[in-house]
Amino acid sequence: MDERVMGRSGQRASVVGLGTWQLGADWGEVDDKEALSVLEAAAESGVTFFDTADVYGDGRSESTIAAFLSGRPDLHVLVGTKMGRRVEQIPENYVLDNFRAWNDRSRRNLGVDRLDLVQLHCPPTPVYSSGEVFDALDTLVAEERIAAYGVSVETCAEALTAIARPNVASVQIILNPFRMKPLYGVLPAAREAGVGIIARVPLASGLLSGKYTKDTVFAADDHRTYNRHGEAFDQGETFSGVDYAAGVEAAAEFAALAPEGWTPAQLALRWIIEQPGVTTVIPGARTPEQARANAAAAKLPPVPEETFTAIRDLYERRIKDQVEQRW
Repeated sequence: MDERVMGRSGQRASVVGLGTWQLGADWGEVDDKEALSVLEAAAESGVTFFDTADVYGDGRSESTIAAFLSGRPDLHVLVGTKMGRRVEQIPENYVLDNFRAWNDRSRRNLGVDRLDLVQLHCPPTPVYSSGEVFDALDTLVAEERIAAYGVSVETCAEALTAIARPNVASVQIILNPFRMKPLYGVLPAAREAGVGIIARVPLASGLLSGKYTKDTVFAADDHRTYNRHGEAFDQGETFSGVDYAAGVEAAAEFAALAPEGWTPAQLALRWIIEQPGVTTVIPGARTPEQARANAAAAKLPPVPEETFTAIRDLYERRIKDQVEQRW
């Protein structure tokens, strides 16, 4: 699979990575054997970037990745984790002593001395403007606790603030055919600054797979049930902030745009891969078959121009007014 440089870090990541939130069982229960099978399928398909966080399953996702990689010393996988969501979300908690403690826990979970990439995990907005925060992150690099750092953001404004910081390697942001706003300002700014872009929630929490109907019921412990209106964390993380019923209708129209032989999910992933400035896209997978199908999007031909136009039209008509003013 093609790889791209992760911004200022110089590290390389496959154009399709693997998001591992679901391996922490925050999308319903996943057993350990199945989780390891997903990682194996992704790696065998050419995926060289795993994205995780210390809160995914309270560390279970990190530990599962460590268990997998310990048995595959032949693999060279860049692991990006995230920190900051295990405490009250106030700027005062984003200090060096806490960073060190959080890093120590993730290093134990992942079984490494130095973390490849650590991202602030959607912290309070003032954190992005704090020189002390980024000085602390630079200290972690100097202490060789981490090789590089980036941020995961909710809004385009937060992304632009982070991109202006001189040592930020990457920005992780929601980007998909139902969330196009980053195309206008964030991606051009990142390209100019040499900052990597990690595109998350690429399938709008599964909406863009075309598999769901208005009658679909998700498990009680699945965030698509308990965070549909932002009850637990930012609403934009669930279905990209799109109203579910309206999203199902728009997703059916999107699915009809998939070229012959492509799944709707592969169309969404391929569309993201082709956006100038994107380093990697990180779909999740609950089964090995999903992981392989996602990775296969990297080898598809370019999205036809008329399909690009139709996707933009769909967004403008059905989605834009729901999401752009918020994120």
